[in-house]
Amino acid sequence: MEQARTQRESAREIGPYRLITRLDPPGSAVPCRRFVARGRDGRTVLLSVPLPGADPVRFAAEAEAGRHLTGPWIAPVTEVSGPLPGAEAGPTPTPAWYTTPYLPVLPLPVALAVHGGPLPEGVVRGLGGVLAETLAAVHAGGLAHAGVSPAAVLIAAGGPLLSCFGAVRAAGPDGEPRAGRPGIDPGALAPEQAAGGRPRPPGDVFALGAVLAYAATGHTVPERDELPPGLRPLVSACLARDPADRPTAAALAAAFAPSVPGTPLLAPGWLPGRVVAALARQSAELLAAELPPLPGQAATVPVHA
Repeated sequence: MEQARTQRESAREIGPYRLITRLDPPGSAVPCRRFVARGRDGRTVLLSVPLPGADPVRFAAEAEAGRHLTGPWIAPVTEVSGPLPGAEAGPTPTPAWYTTPYLPVLPLPVALAVHGGPLPEGVVRGLGGVLAETLAAVHAGGLAHAGVSPAAVLIAAGGPLLSCFGAVRAAGPDGEPRAGRPGIDPGALAPEQAAGGRPRPPGDVFALGAVLAYAATGHTVPERDELPPGLRPLVSACLARDPADRPTAAALAAAFAPSVPGTPLLAPGWLPGRVVAALARQSAELLAAELPPLPGQAATVPVHA
């Protein structure tokens, strides 16, 4: 049944894009549905659409807010479509979606699955440094992500990318309270946000701790002694129930920084071999995918020497 559903989805068109394959396995806890898709101009993108039942107006507005976030470890939002806030719905609702540039990536849960279990401590430390550095920049801009989760972290050969910016919120008093977000692992939700509190940077730090716990143990709510000793103090501090007891993202980035100045956070060959092989396989399968042309797209004619 799931295979048939996947085949139906791959034949679908959303806006100017034809879906090629799903990025996340069926049944995954994800904040939105994500696909690899190809456009009329031949570009390949990662295309995200709301979960069934989600508000498309809110999804599009939040995705548009994601355009303001930039950085080397952020999956940038490049194109947004959807109904405008306050606009009357027409007879044919405008679908909500957004795109980011494609490169071979695996959501963190998929990376653990292909690796066969938790990632090595050195890999988790690299993830912690990069993601803490990214969140520190987000918080410096007066924002809170409010959607950090294992599925929001995409693993690429060059390093992790933080995605799913439909959840970006202003970190000040105008930020909207949210008791949870559909598809987000409840273990990655800070207690104050689970109780309906507004998004704040300490909530992102809690979520980052849950992500690192997941990468190191396979789940977001580990027992303290399950964590590797080298990660235990930092991850446990992130998961403190009282927001005041958590480190800032900037302090966390400094704690994860290499002891030797100038050493990169992610050393060459930082990923386990099975994860590298899965990324290569995804790239090869995409290159081999043959799709019928979209309406308005000229069919390509092979040129023979």
